[in-house]
Amino acid sequence: MEILKVSSKSSPSLVAGALAGVITDKGQAELQAVGAGAVNQAVKAIAISRGFLAPSGVELYCVPSFSEVEIDGETRTAIKLLVQTK
Repeated sequence: MEILKVSSKSSPSLVAGALAGVITDKGQAELQAVGAGAVNQAVKAIAISRGFLAPSGVELYCVPSFSEVEIDGETRTAIKLLVQTK
């Protein structure tokens, strides 16, 4: 599964375009975000991507969960957003 890492500095429009491309190709993707700002950008990207795909009849569903990731040798808690079509 394709994992798209989102930071607080990520452009929601660019992430949305990447997400729409992965969804079109594979039917599902995972967004990974650490911190409130990154989660905010990821959720915006999902909403924008939904707008890109809805006219062609593709409906997106998002399943959030927690995940442990290692960043610079430190374990951090991330939000994992599984995005898929029905």
